[in-house]
Amino acid sequence: MNDEIILQCQGLTKRYQQGELDVQVLKGVDLQIHAGSRVAIMGASGSGKSTLLHLLGGLEKPSSGEVILDQVAINKISSSKLAKLRNRSLGFIYQFHHLLGEFSLLENVAMPLLIGDKSIKEAQHLATELLDRVGLGHRVKHKPGELSGGERQRAAIARALINKPKCVLADEPTGNLDSKTAENIYQLMQELNQELHVSFLIVTHDADLANRMDTVLHMEDGLIVDALTEE
Repeated sequence: MNDEIILQCQGLTKRYQQGELDVQVLKGVDLQIHAGSRVAIMGASGSGKSTLLHLLGGLEKPSSGEVILDQVAINKISSSKLAKLRNRSLGFIYQFHHLLGEFSLLENVAMPLLIGDKSIKEAQHLATELLDRVGLGHRVKHKPGELSGGERQRAAIARALINKPKCVLADEPTGNLDSKTAENIYQLMQELNQELHVSFLIVTHDADLANRMDTVLHMEDGLIVDALTEE
């Protein structure tokens, strides 16, 4: 970890109108993610964890406050510029892999590069290298339905990393996995963090995964209430 700040938010709030009901989910969150850091966010359901992740990733707009990604205030740029910045600087991993069933693993992993205007040949070459790196070099032509849950999640991690992002945002990345497969995913994320110097911000209920991170943040009622940092 170094002093470069990859992703941060200041005074972040989010409220939803549900009929006459006004629900405030985030109540002024400040957070900084440094290059190469590994941060876990824990908290009860409804504490605001996933909402915070969505706002940091530019998937939703805050009610107030600011999100700064790679030195750009994302709520002050156009949706097209945000899409390009997000594709270049962020990777996303979810509890469900969200791979496209009609495409092969190679095509799924290469897709962010093709969206970013890479040639098909270059995109497939880089996707093949990364799939090999996550232990799926022998599965590149297989479709998601032909793989185990752990293999699908490893492919989702490869897709998240294909653009060499500064930071990966992960929402319950081991939530659907058995303990042995989850252990493999833990180790893979740790290796990729060290080798590629990518930051990880992970929302999780998994205490084992959280405790392997550098910092564990706890959310309660829309606020970060404490943090534990590993020495």
